[in-house]
Amino acid sequence: MSHVIVAGTQWGDEGKGKIVDWLSDRADTVVRFQGGHNAGHTLVIDGVTYALSMLPSGVVRPGKISLIGNGVVLEPWALFKEIEAVAAKGVKVSPASLKISDSAPLILPLHTALDQAREKRRGQDKIGTTGRGIGPAYEDKIARRALRTGDLKDPDLLRMRLQQLYETYSHLAQALSFDLPDFEMLFDDLCKIAKRLEPYLVPTWKVLEQAHRAGQRLLFEGAQGAMLDIDHGTYPFVTSSNTQAGNAALGSGFGAARHAHILGITKAYTTRVGSGPFPTEDQGPAGVRLAERGHEFGTVTGRPRRCGWFDAVMVRQTAQIGGFDSMALTKLDVLDGFETLKICTGYTLKGQQLDYFPANAADQDGITPLYETLPGWQETTANCQSMADLPPAAKAYIERLETLVGIPASLISTSPRREDTILCADPFALKPGAI
Repeated sequence: MSHVIVAGTQWGDEGKGKIVDWLSDRADTVVRFQGGHNAGHTLVIDGVTYALSMLPSGVVRPGKISLIGNGVVLEPWALFKEIEAVAAKGVKVSPASLKISDSAPLILPLHTALDQAREKRRGQDKIGTTGRGIGPAYEDKIARRALRTGDLKDPDLLRMRLQQLYETYSHLAQALSFDLPDFEMLFDDLCKIAKRLEPYLVPTWKVLEQAHRAGQRLLFEGAQGAMLDIDHGTYPFVTSSNTQAGNAALGSGFGAARHAHILGITKAYTTRVGSGPFPTEDQGPAGVRLAERGHEFGTVTGRPRRCGWFDAVMVRQTAQIGGFDSMALTKLDVLDGFETLKICTGYTLKGQQLDYFPANAADQDGITPLYETLPGWQETTANCQSMADLPPAAKAYIERLETLVGIPASLISTSPRREDTILCADPFALKPGAI
């Protein structure tokens, strides 16, 4: 059996939560390897909706281990609010079921204040962050001044590291005109939260190695999507971490993850939240219809998502960079009832045709999509659980996407419910590159 890495192939919001939840039934341990509490996963289980942002999707499965890796930036107060929220719906989370890396960087209130002040200063040129401090927390990690979860165990070390952080942030606060939280109050709050967090802290790399040697199946869960990757996305309108599947090994400390089956979660159309280029965006009636039918609002922020047609050029590119072996195609049912469907198969830029998404921001803004049109279907695909249930036009659409993207669909989702999933091939039963 193989381990599986799940990552988004577009700009996030591809439906990773449901797919990870579905796969977690076959996994023993579910690992979150990057991102912060800006990314939301929505699960619908027996009519109950769970909106997760920091907790791995495996927490809703009894008997599974959930793990937050070192590549995640952790907001401890938000974490416990989320634990309390799922507990109110009957999901018990304890140190036995949730384990957190003792080297994960912390998100602090001063990160949030800086994040929001920067976006305000940018005005019309804002990046479109969620304002939750994720970017500044990653900056501190790279600058080697971050507070990490393990620092909470030693109050003297914690005070010293926090003082060093305030030396930097006092200058930023003055330059950007924002207020820092009171030092002593924040220090006291950290000491209090440390007592709650410490039982969860472990060397997660060691837990994963032991699980691997015991023959357990590991499921690695990314946040956001490949086009928000700090290196390979639509820079600077990206997140502050590597969202590509290759980061699963580094963000968890489990090197063998690089040999896992890589499953790309791919929405049957395209959406994007916030600013940045979006060549296939449809601002007309079709885009509005996609947004309404797909309930396209951010799980965490509630912000409306921009909607448009499937961009096969972009997904083919992210599949090649990320090494995806297969894809899970989601929200197929949202396309029910369209007379025709468009797929982007190329771009033009200054009279020249391109078969890739350019890295330059000006070129990204200047490209025009080239479309291929396919017939839609009037039958419903909602709640279909086998390929035989799909209309012929829907099957043809899926086959065309597979051809253009260059990887097959191993899973097809036809509603937010767990059971409405068509299994073409079990990713856990496939070796990397096996399809």
